Amino acid sequence: MSAAAPLDSRYVERVYAGVLGKLIGVYLGRPVEGWAYDDIASRFGLVDRYINGDLGVPLIVADDDISGALAFGRSVEDNPGRAVGAREVGRTWLNYIIEDKTILWWGGYGRSTEHTAYLNLRSGIEAPESGSIAVNGQTLAEQIGAQIFSDAFALMHPGDPDAAAALTRAAASVSHDGVALDAAAFFAAMRAQAFVDSDLLGLIDIGRRHVADLRMQLLIDDVTAHVDPADDWRDVRAWVDARYGYARYPGPCHALSNTAMVLAALLLGGDDFGRAVAIASSVGFDTDSNAGTIGCLNGVRLGLGAIPVSLRDPVADRAVVVSADGGEAVTDASREAVRIADAARSLKGLAATGSGPRFDFALPGARHGFTSCPHLADAATALSNSGGALCAEVPAERVAAISTPTFLDPLDRVGNFSTVASPTLYPTQEVTVRLGADSAVDARLYALYESDDGVLRRYSDTATVTVAQTLAWVVPAVGNLVPFRIGLELHSRGAGALVTIDSVDWDGAPDDFRQTGILLSSIWDTKPAGLAPWVSSARNWEADFAGTYCVSHPGDGGVVTIGSRGWRDYEVTSALILSLHRSAGLVVRARGHRNYTAGVFTQQTVQLIDQIDDERRVLAEVPHEYAPDSPLQVSLSVRGELLVMSVDGETVITARTTRGEVGGGAGFLVERGTFTADGFSVRRHSPNQMEQRKATA
Repeated sequence: MSAAAPLDSRYVERVYAGVLGKLIGVYLGRPVEGWAYDDIASRFGLVDRYINGDLGVPLIVADDDISGALAFGRSVEDNPGRAVGAREVGRTWLNYIIEDKTILWWGGYGRSTEHTAYLNLRSGIEAPESGSIAVNGQTLAEQIGAQIFSDAFALMHPGDPDAAAALTRAAASVSHDGVALDAAAFFAAMRAQAFVDSDLLGLIDIGRRHVADLRMQLLIDDVTAHVDPADDWRDVRAWVDARYGYARYPGPCHALSNTAMVLAALLLGGDDFGRAVAIASSVGFDTDSNAGTIGCLNGVRLGLGAIPVSLRDPVADRAVVVSADGGEAVTDASREAVRIADAARSLKGLAATGSGPRFDFALPGARHGFTSCPHLADAATALSNSGGALCAEVPAERVAAISTPTFLDPLDRVGNFSTVASPTLYPTQEVTVRLGADSAVDARLYALYESDDGVLRRYSDTATVTVAQTLAWVVPAVGNLVPFRIGLELHSRGAGALVTIDSVDWDGAPDDFRQTGILLSSIWDTKPAGLAPWVSSARNWEADFAGTYCVSHPGDGGVVTIGSRGWRDYEVTSALILSLHRSAGLVVRARGHRNYTAGVFTQQTVQLIDQIDDERRVLAEVPHEYAPDSPLQVSLSVRGELLVMSVDGETVITARTTRGEVGGGAGFLVERGTFTADGFSVRRHSPNQMEQRKATA
């Protein structure tokens, strides 16, 4: 075993390169996913640039290869100080996956490997049996997926291929078995060793040591012996297809076929990052998955400097990770790299690196999603990262505008992949920006909101920036809408200026975020804008005709949430009109839809509960009578460990949560029934408010 690499700043930079490489590969190959090779060749030849524009689709989209890799990797983050294996990753699946909506290809039981494994988990078959050949059969268990959902686990083990392969194999066994686990372990070992060794053939040899299946051993030997970097990639593609193509194996997308093509593209590309991902995106097979696998490995192996600017700049780090933890959906490569690095520290019993501003631009070239604002095309500006700051060039006597997504941008909307998310930023939250300029610039912050009438803009007051200073602005409420971008508009008074942005930050729950009134504009308005920020695991989540919302679910776990992990100490309030239900109420500190705290009504009691995976802990319970179909003004307050639930202004129950200081979103819970809710508000606690609550609890 190689000596493990230190978890230092160089390590975090390589993780960042790996995550960014994964994103780039997926975005490059995704537009032609499912295309026949001949169609790709005739239309594009070598896909060495982003072709989404040619096809009229956005560049930054949700994709199962991104969402699965990053969301499932959070199983380590969600189990601090505990060993993580197949069972824990399986529970992570159940917590983050919304059936028929997020992460997976929902192709049917017995047809889609991951869909089958998910349904097994739901029925009580725990991992690794959920993905085993014994339960699902060899064909299903050996399709692709194991090697494309497991990048994060290997990135947590720099220089330790044995540990990377072991954790990756355990995580992949939730849904796969047989040679698919060998494929996952093979690439994981290579990825881990790439932190300390850039020699491709040496990495292949390291990876091969983790392959037990003779079929894959022979495949590795055959491909490495046959493929030379000087070969024509088209000829190599024809050879791979003849020997290892889909027709050679059962099922729709076999792991061995794609392993052969990934290995061939790696060898053909050599130390040329762009060429390797371009070949993988051009040859058919599973284009986005394979290009993503190559991009991650070569990002770690070759470093940030090897990633072409032409591939890096359009992405600007942006990613969407769809899951039941909606507030973590709109994200970026640099933020994900830091959380993976913190997970690596957790595995070693070390503390996290500590919280800083939301965007600090410390990693080389980090953009945190900032681009010249696509909604203010007449205010374009050039962006770069220099010395750990974001730099914007403001032309002489011109207006420039830069922005980053805080929610799903309407320009990125697609209909062929379910994308659910909650915003990262809400009205009444304060945004702070540390910046400076080399000559006088007028600056103002702005937020963009999507309404039925188009995109609305709201601005802060204008400040003149000449030296390093901090701008602060409370994001305004605009009806029931939420902002989808936060930006900075800059106007140079003279001969142009260079503005440097050191950090952008917001944190905590909003001071007073509200949705009120009737969201429906007509009976045909099935998806009003007010529902867009909510993420629902409930079977029916709709706007109501008489109130604001209606939620209904026929079984357990009908959870609907809004908010993010930055929400820690706050109070949520809504007027609930209870009808048929087993339990119904309010949720706080949700991290996914099987990890939350709640205050609920049963038929004759109220309870305060902690839901932790499949375990429900009743923290307190008292008798409580209420009139069905009559509004109850219900509030649930949380700060630290203290929970307080009140009904119609009177405290009815208190308890202390076992979930400690974690933050998370808020919303509703209904099980085996339905209720309507009129209005919803979230108010952050001030220290004085909480001291008063402690004194009366």
